[in-house]
Amino acid sequence: MKVLIINGSPHPKGNTKLALDEMVKIFDQEGIESEIVHVGNKDVRGCIACMSCKTKLDHCVFDDIVNETAKKFEECDGLVVGTPVYYGSANSTLISFLTRLFYSTSFDKTMKVGASAVIARRGGISATYDELNKFFAISGMPIASSQYWNSIHGREQGEVLQDEEGLQTMRVLARNMSFLMKCIHDGKEKYGLPEKEEFHRTNFIR
Repeated sequence: MKVLIINGSPHPKGNTKLALDEMVKIFDQEGIESEIVHVGNKDVRGCIACMSCKTKLDHCVFDDIVNETAKKFEECDGLVVGTPVYYGSANSTLISFLTRLFYSTSFDKTMKVGASAVIARRGGISATYDELNKFFAISGMPIASSQYWNSIHGREQGEVLQDEEGLQTMRVLARNMSFLMKCIHDGKEKYGLPEKEEFHRTNFIR
């Protein structure tokens, strides 16, 4: 089993990476392979709603780290997304990446486990936590939780290591996520995936 971890911070060795590393320790203990992809300092433009991924291509028209990550996303059993908080929101580069990654990939994401990890000096955590979870919820992905919001505090390099509760929250999150992935893996073998209905799209203006 494998977890794909997205580091949305522009700082490759910053507090977001340290928080995600705390989760990796648990994944290793649980026998779950993990890979961290660092996107926060990449040149990622936003979606332009050209619909090329739906009409002409099987990938995003902008051939960058989004397309590079798509295959890894398809093959993983769980997805962790970590970000610092900027103005009560996730890093904008990360949001552009996630918007294009989720929209341009046509494979079934049902029952891949999703988890968000939010890092902040002080505030904006719950809003950012909700923002990230929406990507999972719209895709049929169960959302892993912890003993508190999936968050940890720190501003200067390494400060998250002083947040004992936050570090514990990351470890509990990783254990809960591991449990969910294992249960879903065994459940799919025994029961298969939930039955799919034909999707009926309704626009509110007609």
